Amino acid sequence: MKWLVLLGLVAFSECIVKIPLRRVKTMRNTVSGKNILNNILKEHVYRLSQISFRGSNLTTHPLRNIKDLIYVGNITIGTPPQEFQVVFDTGSSDFWVPSDFCTSRACSTHVRFRHLQSSTFRLTNKTFRITYGSGRMKGVVAHDTVRIGDLVSTDQPFGLSVEEYGFEGRAYYDGVLGLNYPNISFSGAIPIFDNLKNQGAISEPVFAFYLSNISMKRKIIACSGSCEAIVDTGTSAIEGPRKLVNKIHKLIGARPRHSKYYISCSAVNTLPSIIFTINGINYPVPGRAYVLKDSRGRCYSMFQENKVSSSTETWILGDVFLRVYFSVFDRGNDRIGLARAV
Repeated sequence: MKWLVLLGLVAFSECIVKIPLRRVKTMRNTVSGKNILNNILKEHVYRLSQISFRGSNLTTHPLRNIKDLIYVGNITIGTPPQEFQVVFDTGSSDFWVPSDFCTSRACSTHVRFRHLQSSTFRLTNKTFRITYGSGRMKGVVAHDTVRIGDLVSTDQPFGLSVEEYGFEGRAYYDGVLGLNYPNISFSGAIPIFDNLKNQGAISEPVFAFYLSNISMKRKIIACSGSCEAIVDTGTSAIEGPRKLVNKIHKLIGARPRHSKYYISCSAVNTLPSIIFTINGINYPVPGRAYVLKDSRGRCYSMFQENKVSSSTETWILGDVFLRVYFSVFDRGNDRIGLARAV
């Protein structure tokens, strides 16, 4: 039995995030209960820099850190392989890239899949649409061979965009590779990690990124009862209901300007930590983590309104949170593990 551990090491001073892929014994056969995350961390994370790649079944797959806003990595599709930069997104289940069929202006700024150049390509007549917080697309489902490092998924269903809107200025990635459950797929296509499991490349889709109430100074400022949180690598910020996000901005002294909330850069080190309490465990996010600088050197908050969900109880813990906490997504057992990134 084998399962996949996807470890992403976020380097604050570098622009490369390493994702080693290693086939090891199944989680349920080696550890149990509360010790699962501790054992993974001891074996893989804290000693990761000491692991020798020689003679091991370990593959290093780099991601690019784009201005601390998004992380993208390369995959290939087709025979011979065509390379694309995609967002590895735990918040969605669909995998798509631009196609030759697309005439939208956004597609002209990205790498497009040349289906006529692939001998293993197969097109279907199924179409789908997806609306993201940053844009929307329409696509058609196709099948081909997809590679992530040394992992190969044959006859993998994926989307080819025929229309894209809102992605014109996002030339640093071509498409999206969803890592979530099949039942939230808009296209109805089986996600690539599920397909890798079905084809025997891995026995259980377990991956990790190193990249409930909320309190500040021990005072509850949101989710006084309970609320829902989504851990999402495809979202840059920490997003929540507008009323509660505005409350946080007021408490930290952030002032609105255009679409952002700015704060004095000299005050960043004195900002309080925002604490997320999940299953009784506190996960503080310090000010230096939730404040970024824009191109003019001005500091702004990475707490943002969640404009997609209308729920007053839903928060999205994006890359701001994931740079502070190592996260393990154990889809085989429907659980997520969190530990401080070091």
